[in-house]
Amino acid sequence: MPESSTPRTASDDHVDAAGRRRTFTVVAPGASSSHLPGRALVLVFHGSKQTAAAHRAFTGRALDTLAADGTAVVAYLDGHRGNWNDARRASSLPARLENIDDVAFARAVIERLVSTHGIDPHRVIAVGYSNGGQMVMRLLHETGGPARSTPALTTPTIAGAIVIAATMPDADGFLGDFSDAPGHRIPVAVVAGTADRIVPFGGGRMARWARTVFRVDGTALSAPETAAYFARRNGITASPVERTVNAPAPRRRRRDRAPMRRADFRADGRAPVTLFTVDGGGHTVPGPKRAPALLGRTGRAIGVAEIVREVLGSVDAVLSR
Repeated sequence: MPESSTPRTASDDHVDAAGRRRTFTVVAPGASSSHLPGRALVLVFHGSKQTAAAHRAFTGRALDTLAADGTAVVAYLDGHRGNWNDARRASSLPARLENIDDVAFARAVIERLVSTHGIDPHRVIAVGYSNGGQMVMRLLHETGGPARSTPALTTPTIAGAIVIAATMPDADGFLGDFSDAPGHRIPVAVVAGTADRIVPFGGGRMARWARTVFRVDGTALSAPETAAYFARRNGITASPVERTVNAPAPRRRRRDRAPMRRADFRADGRAPVTLFTVDGGGHTVPGPKRAPALLGRTGRAIGVAEIVREVLGSVDAVLSR
């Protein structure tokens, strides 16, 4: 459905979480359909030194299309002083130094929107870019749980995740429970560029300049290892099936120098994990809007909104079992 065919609304809101007032922006389908029960919710976590509004513009409002076509309500969350208290041990970000409870913030937003927008609490997807991607990995370890495990949720959880331009810290650098023991049912997509100058595709430490600018250190897994880690958590041990992501014909251009590949981790009865690799891609979010040249090339064969739709379809498949 074309973006303009369904009215949508955008509004600023706030919640009190762990003793602090936190802000976020909600983009929802128009009044005629915004309160229909069973709506999915997409929580968006921006990168370091961004805000909800800045990240929304940075991506060309690509995720707003999920509200425009009635797929989901989208909530862009504001970090504390432009950053998140993720689970990297060697972080000196303000949110870490001040011990900001961003997990409580995410839960409070879910609770609010379940109440005000008819959200199905079992259909919450978290999308995070860079520092926001690290925050999503923390949520996967602290709030992710088996979908429909109980008739009603007493603690809000996330049912699916998209991690962009971020890779999993190694066991020594992760503050949470670093465990790839099977037992989870959470579809995950990881998006990474092979030429990312900030988060190395091959893992290890960030470059010295990046550690200084972003005030974070530590050793991380590679992007393929990150995807395999979450696959094992979902009980998938088979090797992934790799293929090229073919862009729709209107997007195919010779000058598109950041083609995309996908590696699908699949097993019968298991929640899937997919690694989207942007060959020659940088520290960017895939979609129609190119990032500033300093951040590198942007993958355009598949956009972030399409990836969300795919993960949501996997969530719904898990719920139906």
